[in-house]
Amino acid sequence: MFVSRIATIRRHISPHFLSAQSSNVDVEAVERLGIRIEHNVRRALLEGLPVVALESTIISHGMPYPQNLSTAKDVEMVVRENGATPATIAILDGIPCIGLTEKELEYLALCGTKAAKTARRDVAQVIAKGATGATTVSATMFFAAKAGIHVFVTGGIGGVHRLGESTLDISSDLTELGRTPVMVICAGVKSILDIPRTLEYLETQGVTVVGYGTEEFPAFFTSKSGCKAPCRADSPEECAAIAETNLKLELQSGILVGVPIPEQHAAAAEHVEAAIQEALQETREKKIQGNAVTPYLLKRVNELTGGASLASNIELIKNNARVGARISVALQEKLRRS
Repeated sequence: MFVSRIATIRRHISPHFLSAQSSNVDVEAVERLGIRIEHNVRRALLEGLPVVALESTIISHGMPYPQNLSTAKDVEMVVRENGATPATIAILDGIPCIGLTEKELEYLALCGTKAAKTARRDVAQVIAKGATGATTVSATMFFAAKAGIHVFVTGGIGGVHRLGESTLDISSDLTELGRTPVMVICAGVKSILDIPRTLEYLETQGVTVVGYGTEEFPAFFTSKSGCKAPCRADSPEECAAIAETNLKLELQSGILVGVPIPEQHAAAAEHVEAAIQEALQETREKKIQGNAVTPYLLKRVNELTGGASLASNIELIKNNARVGARISVALQEKLRRS
């Protein structure tokens, strides 16, 4: 029923919109911008095959070595096993890279926090300096859109920080979602943040927010946030129908799909919340600010939960990769037929 309604809408969309975004991306034009596309990703883009973008901050700042490297490899494998080509995005020695080799993944994992945490605002200066940067959600979306990649998988997005009404600490992930037509698959807003205010901000930005198989927007380490998801989709095909319509209408805004962490991998909500409150108090006492806050909080919450939050983080990103790859396959099939 849901997909048939989308099909009815599509019949009334003009041929101009029906041709938009359906053809293969001009890979050479992207490369002329100084962006390097890994050969497997390049071939997939040229042949109109499904590609899934992956961020690199989770490798450099989200997990310690060697878990970061093994997780990055596992996530790429999950994407392949579900029919899509993974494209991990990063800036290496001043060169934006869409898709990394195994050696490059290892290099980034070993760099760890020595790699610059790179949001959209940082892209130009990291490239100009010839530096190495791990891309956040906002920068990854930017490069994915440049290459014509419509689906991007991450663990959780940034958002409005707790006490954000006074600090105005709001992640650029949210504004990027408001202006870049990429579907972002995540396990919700990181639970260290203010989830209700984040959802309000996404509404202001015109971002479609979808609960995958749930009426409640997930909260990263746990499946329950207490916040209702504005929209629900129960299959990759339903998500793909939303993404296709978004592209055809050229809405120029992103779509956020919240995938609940499987219950067997969820961390105990009360334990995590207590750890978050303790870690937040530490950031205030130590005057930790800006883009250093989230890595510190994730690290401390993992320590305070005895590793439970890291284990959950690894499992949720794999689950997101599975869902995201299937959505990418379904979307590419729809675009191919349109």
